[in-house]
Amino acid sequence: MVNSSVVNRRDFLKTGTAGGVALVIGFSLSAHAFADQAQDQEKKPPNPFDAWVRITPDNRVTLILGKSEMGQGIMTALPMILAEELCVDWKQVKVEQAPTNPKIYEHGTGGSGSVAGSWLPLRRAGAAGREMLITAAAQKWEVPPETCKAENGQVVHGNPKRYLSYGELVESAAKLPIPNLNTVPLKNSDDFTVVGRDTRRFEARDKATGAAKFGIDSRPSGMLFAVVARCPVFGGKLASFDATKAKAVPGVRDVVQFKTEGRGASITDGIAVLADNSWAAIQGRKALAVKWEEGAAANESTAELHKQFLANAAKPGKVVRNDGDADSVLASNPKKIEAAYELPFAPHVTMEPMNCTVDIRPDSAEAWVPTQAPQWAQGVIAEAAKLPPEKVIVHTTLMGGGFGRRYQADFVMEAAQVAKAVGKPVMILWTREDDMQHDFYRPASYHKLQGALDANGNLAAWKHFQTSTSIAAKWSQKGADDSGLDEFGTGATVPYTTPNLRIEYTLAESSVPRAWWRSVEHSSSGFVMESFVDELAAAAGQDPLAFRMKLMGGDRKIPRFGGEKEPPLDTARLKGVLQLAAEKAGWGQPLPKGQGRGIATFYSFNSYTAAVAEVSMKNGSLKLDRLVYAVDCGRPINPDGIRAQVESAAIYGLSAALHDAITINGGRVEQSNFHDYQMPRMNETPKTEVHVVMSKEEPTGIGEPGLPVVAPAMCNAIFAATGKRIRRLPIRTEDLA
Repeated sequence: MVNSSVVNRRDFLKTGTAGGVALVIGFSLSAHAFADQAQDQEKKPPNPFDAWVRITPDNRVTLILGKSEMGQGIMTALPMILAEELCVDWKQVKVEQAPTNPKIYEHGTGGSGSVAGSWLPLRRAGAAGREMLITAAAQKWEVPPETCKAENGQVVHGNPKRYLSYGELVESAAKLPIPNLNTVPLKNSDDFTVVGRDTRRFEARDKATGAAKFGIDSRPSGMLFAVVARCPVFGGKLASFDATKAKAVPGVRDVVQFKTEGRGASITDGIAVLADNSWAAIQGRKALAVKWEEGAAANESTAELHKQFLANAAKPGKVVRNDGDADSVLASNPKKIEAAYELPFAPHVTMEPMNCTVDIRPDSAEAWVPTQAPQWAQGVIAEAAKLPPEKVIVHTTLMGGGFGRRYQADFVMEAAQVAKAVGKPVMILWTREDDMQHDFYRPASYHKLQGALDANGNLAAWKHFQTSTSIAAKWSQKGADDSGLDEFGTGATVPYTTPNLRIEYTLAESSVPRAWWRSVEHSSSGFVMESFVDELAAAAGQDPLAFRMKLMGGDRKIPRFGGEKEPPLDTARLKGVLQLAAEKAGWGQPLPKGQGRGIATFYSFNSYTAAVAEVSMKNGSLKLDRLVYAVDCGRPINPDGIRAQVESAAIYGLSAALHDAITINGGRVEQSNFHDYQMPRMNETPKTEVHVVMSKEEPTGIGEPGLPVVAPAMCNAIFAATGKRIRRLPIRTEDLA
């Protein structure tokens, strides 16, 4: 792994191959890498590149970049994009992690942005390589470059054809200037042969056979396992502990007290038990005698938070958006609908619990981390080790799920602190109980909605009040003064036409940690908006699909409220997925008694999704029988991968709708493992169809947009089957009675 302060083309020419030269093209996945040159140069890194393409004389193509594979399939999709422009088989492209270096731009993996953000830079880099290889071949043959073409890893010319492989051309091409990446000619999309084709995941075989290596599989020489005792109450502190019995457990080697603080985590106390194996470490932790100072958070509970929600909802909130005069219309309109919705804290429950392996030496450090943010992890380790960041190498491993949880660095800080203290490689390993009770949860929220209909069944006014435990208030420098816009996301850009729209927000105070969860605020906004518009349709006596189509009106592009630099919401595309899902689901066709269909649509991460759910009720029991999705995420790279991501999001959303609730009592999480925190079983999962729009727009996100529509579609189907409205999640038996 290259690890220098400036990684440039010459370095790769020297280190890229064992015995020869390589063609290397550096480029940036950052929109800011080539920003206004008049900006303060001290703020700009010496090297603007954060990704590279390397082609070697043995015809190997390597894509080097800082992205994390956590099951979303980017290590298949990104090589496909490069291969398309470079005119090679995508399987010929191997992926390596870029050096984790603070002096080059580097990006984490999240926000459903890996493919969207890499699409154009990868195309340009591939096209540049293709043009350089064509030029090198043309020079050898002494013919004009336009008479040559690239195909299947070769440059071809003439009739009869003559060929030169890329490997044969590397040395000559490496001496040529790299074309301007902003103007290099790209392939006509009509000629694509890789992008848009169903493709099997590159790592599927290794995962199926157990050959794939995840963070939890890291085993540097001399490594000790460590588990940590933490205060069960959020924000509590260590009073005292006795490690005598813990040290007597066979296999336990040491017990270390430490404190996590700084850029990696909140200030917390921990006691690490180190052992030869994980079981001994876990047993040693059980043997600790610990006393905690629980602090003020010990008074917090889910019941008290609910009371706070109700008190907040009884008063006006901070105005986030105000178009027209919704309050006046609501006060005077005779046809008014009101509803309140509530969502709980939700954990990430990744299949692979948090873990991090760190080896700190006198003048360097090395880490093996399943992280969505390798540069953040690097900075945390450097801070703990008192080393310059460039002296820390981070190996980003495969991850057994991320969902936003692995953007955090609390578990990295723990590993760094303990490894520094004992002077040996250490793996911090969280148990499922640790993972469940010390997460950064999806915020709990409460929503009060009011709507008014005119005499023609049009939406005369829409008002949405929300109170929640804000993510932004925890992480933003603005803190509790946050405007509340981040808590609505695209939910503040309502696609349904109304002249009077008002959105208000009030922060709810809580010590419970919260952060990004799959689809972030859209999981709440989608459920609330699409449930309420269904209630409006029922009040208007109109079909839910027809009502939505009517309210969206003609095709138009709605500017993103609060995100004017983002692409606008295109109602034509939103209506397109709505109609496609309805058509494929057989919307309007009769169902047997006790069954119902529901529909929902939403726009998030610049993508458009819609879902139709079919449910059945038998003897008071709910069964989700079928889910039919339509998704428009721009040009599909790997349609099979898109379908897999949407199916995954459906199950994740189904968990949130049926089982997913974290409750607080005495300042601590009551749930601990899957015996008291249920996940969907196979018999609860529906038959799922995913219909992908073969769009020619630029690719957008897909890992998360499938989630916001599953809960409202299912709850709207429950209403169609039973006449019962579900306004709180997870669905409770008493709400179905």
